Amino acid sequence: MSFNVYNLLWLLLPLAAMSGWLGASIEQKRRARRNAFDLPSAYFKGLNFLLNEQPDKAIEVFTQVLEVNSETVETHLALGNLFRRRGEVERAIRIHQNLIARPTLDKEQRSHALLELGQDYLKAGLFDRAENLFLELAEIRLHSEQALRLLLRIYQQEKEWGKAISSARKLARLSGENMNSVIAHYNCELAELAYSNKDYAAARGFVKEALSNDRKCVRANILLGDIEAEGNRHRDAIKAWKHIEQQDAHFLGDVAEKIADSYRRLGDENGVYEFFRSALERHQLIGLVLTFAETIRNREGIEAAEKFVVESLRRRPSVHGLHKLIELNLAEAQESNKDDLMLLRNIIEELREQHRGYACQQCGFRGKSLHWLCPGCNRWSTIKPVLEE
Repeated sequence: MSFNVYNLLWLLLPLAAMSGWLGASIEQKRRARRNAFDLPSAYFKGLNFLLNEQPDKAIEVFTQVLEVNSETVETHLALGNLFRRRGEVERAIRIHQNLIARPTLDKEQRSHALLELGQDYLKAGLFDRAENLFLELAEIRLHSEQALRLLLRIYQQEKEWGKAISSARKLARLSGENMNSVIAHYNCELAELAYSNKDYAAARGFVKEALSNDRKCVRANILLGDIEAEGNRHRDAIKAWKHIEQQDAHFLGDVAEKIADSYRRLGDENGVYEFFRSALERHQLIGLVLTFAETIRNREGIEAAEKFVVESLRRRPSVHGLHKLIELNLAEAQESNKDDLMLLRNIIEELREQHRGYACQQCGFRGKSLHWLCPGCNRWSTIKPVLEE
């Protein structure tokens, strides 16, 4: 019996040792878990401050617990982003520069930090530094699509249209996005610059390049007409402006007076009359109505012009047409009636101002002058004439 007990004790000893080892291992893991959760608990505390709109306290918490290692890189990036959004760009730059200096970062983490630092520089107006970082990212093909989009922002702001064209083409190849309409606007920017310098040959070349990129580029045909008219090639100018009808008829009213003027310079009053008569059969645009009213006035007299405007107002009432009708009446009104008509004209003029200018179809931005790149949403070709809406 004693022999069996003795043997049993020898058998239990290894089991006891194994049990002690397992217990110690489990306890060690529990402690590790507790330590592992200490840091995230601070992050949750900081997040709670953010959710309660207390960003200063959140930043204080994040800064106190933050140490750069592979587990906290994302927190560094988020904190730097937060500083940038708050306008504290210098602090954002320091955080992202500190990250990039760490040799422990892998390639993906470093490229992400470079992207964030580039955006810091962009926000600070340090375009050269931002450009260099985005060019590096575009070459190493990490975050390259976003880097190219940010490069376009820089080049548009700096009016470096040649670089913008190159970056847009790279972005098109990389993303599969059709950038032709945007590139056409860059060509038009170069054309406008050449046109302002009276280099009409170069301007014409850039416009034709724009149209080869985007056949529907209204801006290119407006410019081409201006260039041809400047060189007294009025038939070519009229041809260019007429083509706008197929591109976007909303803008036909914008060039109506230019078309009429070129016809008159050619001595072709019948041509201008037939063009507007025909165009108005297809498009009841108030811009065409107003210009045609003047054509009728010159050709047939004030009474015929008044009759035409009244008929147009019956089909499509507008404050612009009413304003034109009052002006025509003023031209032949007796002195006793002029004061009343002028008062009425001034009232209509105030209403008319609310229906003039241009508006973005995407963000609702409104302005008195035409912007091809919307200042509100930073998109091309989204602004249309309010007059024709």
